[in-house]
Amino acid sequence: MRLLKVVLAAAVFPLTAAAQPQTTAQRGIEVGDLNRTVDPCSDFYEYANGQWRASNPIPPSMVRWSRRFASGELAKEQLKGILEEVSARKDWPAASVEQLIGDHYASCMDEARLDSLGIKPLAPLLKELDGMKSAADVQKMIRRFNELRIPVPFGLSAASDNHNPSQMLADVWAAGIGLPDRDYYVSAEQRFKDAREQYLVHIANTFKLAGNYPESAEAAARTVLAFETKLAEASLDNVALRDPQATDHPTPFAELRKLTPHFDWASYFQGAKLPKGKLNVQEPKFLQEVDRQLQQTSLADWKTYLKWHLLHAASDSLSTPFQQERFSFYDQYLGGAKEQKPRWKRCVESTDQLLGEALGRKYTEKYFPPAAKARMQDLVKNLLAAMGDSIRGLEWMGPETKQKALEKLSTFNPKIGYPDKWKDYSRVKVRRDAFWSNVMAGRQFNAADDWSQIGKAADRGRWGMTPPTSNAYYNPLLNEIVFPAGILQPPAFSMDASDAVNYGAIGVVIGHEISHGFDDQGAQYDAQGRLDNWWTGEDLKKFQARGQCVVEQFDNYFIEPGLHHNGKLVLGESIGDLAGARIAYLAFKKSQQGKPEAPSVDGFTPDQQFFIAWGQFRGDALRPETQRLMIQSDPHPTGKYRVIGPLSNLPEFQKAFSCKPDSEMVRPADKRCEIW
Repeated sequence: MRLLKVVLAAAVFPLTAAAQPQTTAQRGIEVGDLNRTVDPCSDFYEYANGQWRASNPIPPSMVRWSRRFASGELAKEQLKGILEEVSARKDWPAASVEQLIGDHYASCMDEARLDSLGIKPLAPLLKELDGMKSAADVQKMIRRFNELRIPVPFGLSAASDNHNPSQMLADVWAAGIGLPDRDYYVSAEQRFKDAREQYLVHIANTFKLAGNYPESAEAAARTVLAFETKLAEASLDNVALRDPQATDHPTPFAELRKLTPHFDWASYFQGAKLPKGKLNVQEPKFLQEVDRQLQQTSLADWKTYLKWHLLHAASDSLSTPFQQERFSFYDQYLGGAKEQKPRWKRCVESTDQLLGEALGRKYTEKYFPPAAKARMQDLVKNLLAAMGDSIRGLEWMGPETKQKALEKLSTFNPKIGYPDKWKDYSRVKVRRDAFWSNVMAGRQFNAADDWSQIGKAADRGRWGMTPPTSNAYYNPLLNEIVFPAGILQPPAFSMDASDAVNYGAIGVVIGHEISHGFDDQGAQYDAQGRLDNWWTGEDLKKFQARGQCVVEQFDNYFIEPGLHHNGKLVLGESIGDLAGARIAYLAFKKSQQGKPEAPSVDGFTPDQQFFIAWGQFRGDALRPETQRLMIQSDPHPTGKYRVIGPLSNLPEFQKAFSCKPDSEMVRPADKRCEIW
């Protein structure tokens, strides 16, 4: 789902997927969700849960919807219950988990106070911005922003060294723009031109709310867009960013100073208390552009640009007009949402973002029993074994590369549910009457916690997601697959579900994460997590040709006339889905060996249940605006093609539903994509 450092996300999902009341329907597939008027061999996306989507339109505050997302929103009610309970008390010991999450939630929920304050919470920082008098002051403010996790104009994070993953270094990356990606600034397509015009309006409206007169607000918006356009022009596009070789630039500290001679890195690192050792600069050209702007852009324009990004970062933590303005552009115009989420949901999300392991500790105590972790460990073990069988059986891969692949597989480290050691947030100062101050304190803690790892040995116990997160990820540098408790709930996983359903839902997710170690990105990292080629030349060419099959398949999936998926952008996630479905099926069949033959349920064979479970888990409905946003900047295909794409390549699916060779859900043998 997601790869940290080189991101391989399966999707960025709503916060959690909580435990739900167990029903008999959860033992098998949701038969009431099927659209039986559709032939499964023609459109399995519609067949698997078309009736559910027809009966459950996307709620006004959401941009995508399925049982998966419904579960995630229900889970926020579980988290709300935890937070309401702890926030009702005001006498928790200072710095305790309960005091921190309870007072933060209470401060967020005090909307009347926020509305009475307006822009006042930002007054100290705005005063600092207005008081800047030199380029040196601008650079100090850049560090100040980075310490608040406002990555402007660049970001700096701790990351494992591509060439020595057991060590952490500073990773400098391109940032500093407010539109989704580079093409929104540089493309001549009308939809991007329209987005730029709407972005100008949004920036100007936000400056007006901050007290600017209309004319100066509109001038400020033009300044911001012009500045961000220069940064975007110097950035890599989304497809180029998927290649880890393109962002691998080991850089000694002295070379960093030569690369950007007008930026005082010595002062930055000293002020941030960072060691001046080896770094990685993801995009040297981008940093050179930042250096150029330090020379060419006026102090006044730098102030405007930085002030915008402070407003941009803080709007959700300010009064209702600021929140509504941000929603109207990002969620409504770009995403298609019709209304904001209720205040309490946004406060739950804020608590998870800033104090995630504190909240996660309470969540897992209540909603993730040890038996669920043990069952998940068995599933992961079986999927890893199935991947090994698959590698050994590959006809296109030679023995030398197979040995290396199996060596890598043997070093996989699964993490399930929650960390063995919880983060200590006791240094974070949280008050019930100061929401923005709490947000800043949480941001500063998380930045400092991250930066504290630079120059040290990699801590393999750390997690890149919070326990309530309904997502998963693969990290190639540590060769780990991570499944937070939030995803290990119905409909992905249930202790009461049949093997067919669990393997068809969470099993494919597990297989997806495993296969990220062997997709177009992950396959560039060896068993030790080093960015190092372990393929023979002949096998690598065969692998790349098989990947090209997937590229061409997804290039031909249209979301509307004239707009189709970018096969190169979604290649990694699509390999993950294809391989994940295949090895999950192999693991399911292997798990049934030596057991009595599983009966059909509701007229569906176990194999049919397996594939329907994937269609019902993954078959999201999405708003048109969200689909357009995804095909431009998201490495994941839309839900429809995450169902149709991989299954149409599997002979096992064809056999399960007795599909004829010319069926739409059956790709011709000469076009069938097969990798792992």
